[in-house]
Amino acid sequence: MTEPHVHEVFAIKYAAMPDRAPWMNFIGIDPHEGPSGLDFYVWLIRGGGRTWVVDIGYDRPVAERRGRSIIRNPVEGLQLMGVDAAAVEDVVITHMHWDHVGNVGLFPKARIHVQDKEMQYTTGRYMQHAAFRAAYDLDHVLSMVTALYGNRLVFHDGDDELAPGLSVHFIGGHTMGLQVVRVWTRRGWVVLASDASHLYPNMELGRPFPIVFNVGEMLEGHKKLQRLASSGRHVIPGHDPDVMRRYPAVSKELEGIAVRLDVEPTA
Repeated sequence: MTEPHVHEVFAIKYAAMPDRAPWMNFIGIDPHEGPSGLDFYVWLIRGGGRTWVVDIGYDRPVAERRGRSIIRNPVEGLQLMGVDAAAVEDVVITHMHWDHVGNVGLFPKARIHVQDKEMQYTTGRYMQHAAFRAAYDLDHVLSMVTALYGNRLVFHDGDDELAPGLSVHFIGGHTMGLQVVRVWTRRGWVVLASDASHLYPNMELGRPFPIVFNVGEMLEGHKKLQRLASSGRHVIPGHDPDVMRRYPAVSKELEGIAVRLDVEPTA
């Protein structure tokens, strides 16, 4: 059996939505008394001589069209980490919602890893329904189809190893084809949950996020996250502002921009 590579893992913040009513983040009894915000991240993984980017965010035109804020294009955040998007060879797309797959054209050399079911979902019968379609952007979906016809998509059907110590795992729930990323680090197995759990309370209190394809799969997905990770402290939710507070900044210059996830949290 090949020994897993030890990876470095980073969360890079590119946008924020500081005030959301509790009902926008939780189904059922609300564990918060007041508003709870969301942060928007892309993730960077380095190890075994390779660089991986997990999700690629959205750009300013999409932010303006949807009335959302944006601090910087995610590729600018990657540049601050010494990564040139144009040279990246592997991108993992956890799912194709508008805030996760909006910059395909800025990664021209990348192989793009996606679940079979996510492409099926975004181009199939469920997109007849506005309730499901609203979280997708047609231009983004078309960019993925273009990448497919350019032989750039790598499809995964369930759980799959990408490299020693790096794998994707099907979860579903939030979308039909949501996948998460499991990474071996110096502190053990870290799981980038993406939108399998937007916030810590979604998975810790069993309160699902309300944008959902299948609630049952989402709740079972919370259990799978725990099984995949070395501990609950090793699961990184996809949009929780606490990630920036719990983990140390990469450097003083990158405080509030990028944190390290391959080290123990400080809070």
